[in-house]
Amino acid sequence: MSFFIKLGRYFRKNIQRSPTNCNIVQSVLIPRSHFAKEYQTPYEHFKYITLFLSGYCAYTYYNRKNIISIANADAKHLFNPGGRKNYNFLADVVEIVAPALVYIEIKDKRFDFFTGKPITISNGSGFIVESNGLIVTNAHVVTNRPNATVEVKLYDGRTYVGVVETVDMQSDLATVRIPEKNLPVMKLGNSSNLRPGEFVIALGSPLALSNTVTSGVVSSVHRGSQELGMLGKDMVYIQTDAAITFGNSGGPLVNLDGEAIGVNSMKVTPGISFAIPSNYVKEFLNKPKTSIISGNKMSKRRYMGITMVTLSPQIILELQLRNNQIPREIQSGVLIWKVIYGSPAHAAGLHPGDIVTHVEGTQITGANDIYKILENSSVKTLSMSVYRNGTVTELRVTPEDIDLR
Repeated sequence: MSFFIKLGRYFRKNIQRSPTNCNIVQSVLIPRSHFAKEYQTPYEHFKYITLFLSGYCAYTYYNRKNIISIANADAKHLFNPGGRKNYNFLADVVEIVAPALVYIEIKDKRFDFFTGKPITISNGSGFIVESNGLIVTNAHVVTNRPNATVEVKLYDGRTYVGVVETVDMQSDLATVRIPEKNLPVMKLGNSSNLRPGEFVIALGSPLALSNTVTSGVVSSVHRGSQELGMLGKDMVYIQTDAAITFGNSGGPLVNLDGEAIGVNSMKVTPGISFAIPSNYVKEFLNKPKTSIISGNKMSKRRYMGITMVTLSPQIILELQLRNNQIPREIQSGVLIWKVIYGSPAHAAGLHPGDIVTHVEGTQITGANDIYKILENSSVKTLSMSVYRNGTVTELRVTPEDIDLR
């Protein structure tokens, strides 16, 4: 650039116009310098400058044309009609595992007055692990209401009445059997090989929307039950940001190899959900079968019809960051995650999202505190302090005495 500036100054200084004809260059005052000796006329200057500029323009034009051609070629390669097949790996996994997914409805023996059909109490998901009709799901999905009918809907639309075979309330796992054979199965993977950051897919039927797929990553592979306040001794849970809601419970959490590495359990808040590792499922399936239908009679227990999770300090902090209505003074309690329709809790007015801080005047630090009060208290109706929408509400719940036999 400095060369052209100096060259321009040179022309302005040395080129003079003829006094008789201003349009013709008459003389050029050329000093006795090396530059003047090499270039004797103004024409020489213009000739070399023109050649230089022409070459530069030609080079720029063809080089730009080549770059555009390469860019267009790359764009065609990336966005050709078959390109998405190379990148939709999640869809490939879903296509493989979806046929083993089932939708579970718990129906009451009562009938709806208008439709004449059994009332649906709750719903959930499950997946087939044996081709002879064995299904794995959450215990809280099939034991929410005793003596209810378990209806299972397969991926292809076929519907069966299922029989609850085995229940483990501590691990929140259960098996259901349907009278069918040669069914597609889902392979159980090794959850101990799971790493934070891996892609996972949650399948289920949230809000009765069958065969719904969500995806996310593994946030943690070792959330202890004591840390989260969940039922189950010495258990760990998989934390994920994949969307899990009511109907997803019992459905599979799948890795990119098409293996179930967890059973969707519950969501605490958007972005924080938990699944039971598949290694616990393997242990559960290998245990001796203890039927709750035609076997050992279980002792009676008091039933409220809720699913809850203990509010650990980490969960409270996350809730406060996401919801400004939760005050800083709440340091403990339980979050009501699900309320069964027609249950004592539903009749008392408990809602999902409520935070129970006190029962019968006793401060609640975890879900186990409520279970102990239910087992040991002789009070027929329990008073509860519930935090909801920025205010504390007093509710009274009358638990039912039930037998799960």
